[in-house]
Amino acid sequence: MTDIVEAKTAKRAPARPPAADRKPLLDELDRQIIRCLQSNARMPNTEIARALNVTETTIRNRVNRLLDEDLIEMVALITPKAKDATVSAFISVFVAPDAVEEAIRVLKPRPEVRYLGRMLWRSQILMETFFTDHDHLLAFQDECLGRLPGVQAVDTSLVLKVEKLSYEWEI
Repeated sequence: MTDIVEAKTAKRAPARPPAADRKPLLDELDRQIIRCLQSNARMPNTEIARALNVTETTIRNRVNRLLDEDLIEMVALITPKAKDATVSAFISVFVAPDAVEEAIRVLKPRPEVRYLGRMLWRSQILMETFFTDHDHLLAFQDECLGRLPGVQAVDTSLVLKVEKLSYEWEI
């Protein structure tokens, strides 16, 4: 009986504070720094500091914290054109529930796959893919998707024209 009482009175982990009580991940200075970097990712810390009227050390520390906490990434992105990837397609893959993990494991390292998401939808997997030409796309469908166990259907949508391509989040 005492074990039951002790179990009922055992302390639980503290609940996460309500959203209104939580400190935001980004403060206004962080947002201003990010805006500067979004306009020019190569902008020196000294220039950002001068523009925001703070010290270069403050900017360096803030940028390092943002990087360390995975709140920003600083990378050079190439466009599909640089890889001669002129054919873009969104591909939905309908997979038996017990084969989803294996399908993701096989698809994840493929260079054609730029985005891979597990879906709560009619299909279980959605990919954004890029190919050098239609023959490359056909080979991917036949040789890769066609050989995946558990695949029940594939729905491919070709992108005819990209109207917007952005990697920036408004901040």
